[in-house]
Amino acid sequence: MNIVKVDALGDVCPVPVVKANKAMAVLTEPTIVEIHVDNETSVQNLTRLGNTKGLDPKSEKVEDKHYIVRYTVKDPAGLRQSGGVPEECPVEDARGNVVVSISSDKMGSGDDKLGDILMKSFFFALSQQDKLPKTILFYNGGAKLTIEGSPVLEDIKSMDAQGVEILTCGTCLDYYGIKDNLAVGGVTNMYSIVEYLENASKVVKP
Repeated sequence: MNIVKVDALGDVCPVPVVKANKAMAVLTEPTIVEIHVDNETSVQNLTRLGNTKGLDPKSEKVEDKHYIVRYTVKDPAGLRQSGGVPEECPVEDARGNVVVSISSDKMGSGDDKLGDILMKSFFFALSQQDKLPKTILFYNGGAKLTIEGSPVLEDIKSMDAQGVEILTCGTCLDYYGIKDNLAVGGVTNMYSIVEYLENASKVVKP
């Protein structure tokens, strides 16, 4: 079966949906359509769209900020006759814009050993929630949690694999000399951190 690749990296809703529509509108034979996007909201919108059209959508996270949604278009003519692919933008991520802010590698103040235990418990509990946060920000001592050897690294990686945006302060990584040890997510700056916090529907700070 032929494969058509649609590059929607960097595009925001409704552009990925529109590009998918245009790609399928010109198909003349059974084809697998791969739409490449960089955010989970687009993945959800494209998956919902594929389900509506009976295209058996499958999604895959290739790497940080790179997802592929695949449609199996068996009958292009039938797809067009059914009304084509709608161009409207579906609803946003059902999780909302919840941001978790982590400024220390320990939870609370008092005994540091207890703080380590509590932080590990916090991330395990967070990773088990039905609705995960949209973004987790790590800065100051919290930057130590996203590097190799972190006691909560596996829980953070699990959430990253499920589409949670993991961002660590670059200045903080440089200050502690651990930038080369970053093991999950991307690097951000204070300007972006302020924007995330200001635009969040809810900020969680353990």
